[in-house]
Amino acid sequence: MEILKAILFGIIEGITEWLPISSTGHLILLDEVLTLKVSEAFYEMFQVVIQLGAILAVVVLFFKKMNPLDPSKKKRQKQMTWALWFKVIVAVFPSAVIGLLLDNWMEEHLYIYTVVALMLILYGIAFIVVERRNQGKEPKINGVHAIDLRTAILIGCFQCLSLIPGTSRSGATILGAILLGVSRSAAAEFSFFLAIPTMLGASALKLVKFLGEGAKASGMEISVLFVGCLVSFIVSMLVIKALMEYVRKSSFSLFGVYRIILGVMVLLYFILT
Repeated sequence: MEILKAILFGIIEGITEWLPISSTGHLILLDEVLTLKVSEAFYEMFQVVIQLGAILAVVVLFFKKMNPLDPSKKKRQKQMTWALWFKVIVAVFPSAVIGLLLDNWMEEHLYIYTVVALMLILYGIAFIVVERRNQGKEPKINGVHAIDLRTAILIGCFQCLSLIPGTSRSGATILGAILLGVSRSAAAEFSFFLAIPTMLGASALKLVKFLGEGAKASGMEISVLFVGCLVSFIVSMLVIKALMEYVRKSSFSLFGVYRIILGVMVLLYFILT
């Protein structure tokens, strides 16, 4: 039964990590109605480390574009790839610093359904407003390599907002990038690249914390983590491809509507029950 639950957690992670609808928020809500029978310390680690499967999907899909050592690339292309990685690493710093300082406090005070629901609604409204404001406007930046260092740092600052559960890391960075004049497809792609060091760092932090506190995982818990990561990788491969195709033709308003509806349903569910 726990392996079946892990499969469901992996599916939810693989879908929601890349769509701007909050993976952490969905995992928190899923745990409310379908609790994994694992230790509290393991679950705190699991809901972050399960993202490793999703990260691997980005690496596989964009490996050629992200690899500065690709022998098929010309010198100029390699320089552009190194420059892109530099901008990604610099953009990670704001959320990394705040996350390290406030990790324990946020776990104790913000990982509750009311915060998740309110953030789902708030950013759902934001997506609709921003998309309507930008309707008919041509973006200033149409490619991921055209994002300059200043814009990258500002996108990284927007990523800090995603530390609040229910916000969505991809949602905060994509919304911020669109506000800064980046096209939807370039915003989504930069958000994917930004996820790699961000999520690797967050996973490493949780693992160190889990092991540092003397916690141990049972054989069943290790199986749950492996299955969750594997399923999130497979699902992420499909979702990332679909999302990149979607954003070339459509706006994010639909995700905004989904967030509002889900947020209201969550509030009503927990108030009534």
